[in-house]
Amino acid sequence: MHPCWCPLFFRRLLSFTTENGFVREGWSVPLLAPALFVHSVMRIEKDRFFFRECNKKRQKDMDNQKTVLVTGGCGFIGANFVRLLNQEKRSWRLINLDKLTYAGNLQNLAGIEEGENYRFVKGDIGDVVLLESLFTEERIDIVVHFAAESHVDRSITGPADFIRTNIVGTFTLLEAARNAWMDDSSRVDAPLFLHVSTDEVYGSLGETGFFSETTPFDPRSPYSASKASSDHLVSAYYHTYGLPTIITNCSNNYGPYQFPEKLIPLIFNNAMQGKKLPVYGDGKNIRDWLYVVDHCQAIVAVLEKGRPGRRYNIGGNNEKQNKDVVRLICDTLDRKVGLLPNGRPRTELITFVSDRLGHDRRYAIDATRISEELGWQPAISFEKGIEKTIDWYLDNREWVAAVVDGSYRDYYRDMYENR
Repeated sequence: MHPCWCPLFFRRLLSFTTENGFVREGWSVPLLAPALFVHSVMRIEKDRFFFRECNKKRQKDMDNQKTVLVTGGCGFIGANFVRLLNQEKRSWRLINLDKLTYAGNLQNLAGIEEGENYRFVKGDIGDVVLLESLFTEERIDIVVHFAAESHVDRSITGPADFIRTNIVGTFTLLEAARNAWMDDSSRVDAPLFLHVSTDEVYGSLGETGFFSETTPFDPRSPYSASKASSDHLVSAYYHTYGLPTIITNCSNNYGPYQFPEKLIPLIFNNAMQGKKLPVYGDGKNIRDWLYVVDHCQAIVAVLEKGRPGRRYNIGGNNEKQNKDVVRLICDTLDRKVGLLPNGRPRTELITFVSDRLGHDRRYAIDATRISEELGWQPAISFEKGIEKTIDWYLDNREWVAAVVDGSYRDYYRDMYENR
């Protein structure tokens, strides 16, 4: 006999389902399993039909009033996205949900005031009660999900936070959206759940080739494995429940407001102080660099014209070896602020350190799909983007000083000085 027919199990299940209104009083145990099965199937099919009809309305309706829940909107990419929408989508109301961990900073959104079109909520995407209240109070139309633990080095030394936030947090957010958008009393006309992910889920490339949307996943770090898991969850909610989801996978971002644990702001900060410039291994690891505002513009294009159930790769068409990126930053700073006090160029500060565990050799994005289907192309070359980024950091040295606090110094010492 199948264990699901255990009499004790069914008596408890019958009690629970009767109390919660799923079945009627007096139904016998043998009728319960088929009744629950039919109830579940009917509910899923009803919701799939609803979401299909919503998708037909969405593209026609993107210029009208929308309420957008942005998770992680005080982080690097999230803050740039909130700033872009605040400028270009004035009719949209933005709800910024951020836990304000070490990489989340309210100063990233200085100048954006709370009001009719913007609300900040400090909270965790794993907080079921908070999410339920936000979806009910605000009648969320769109979710743009940035919130994630995202630094590979931190995932190697402490993977638990990555599992908790990137996998369990994404699941909790998906459930909140599904429950809210399937509730007859709080449905919205054209919901959409956009999940922002990374090219690191695809693994590592050799000297040739590109990641496409059909490249099999092959994550190599706890970070990329957690993001691959969340991608699978988002895709499953589309195929199982018909939840209107889209996934984007981007290459390495750079630009204003990036926390200085990442390569470009780390090198800038050290080079300005005359400190050693740590470069992993032989420095020949290759990344495709994407200016953050280009990435945000791509996300807007996906919101406006993307197809639910679809995945879109977003790349910058700028493949660079890490050591060449570091040299470019050094040369740019030498030109803009002068040589070091001893008259030597900053490239002499470059120091090769032992390589990161599981360090992927090369990433490269094939962004043909988003170009052909949505008409998006990156507008900023890497050389121009580096100029803009360095100018921003030079103009905002107080911001850098404020985020490089004691906890960051401890992290930096563990990651680089002791290698």
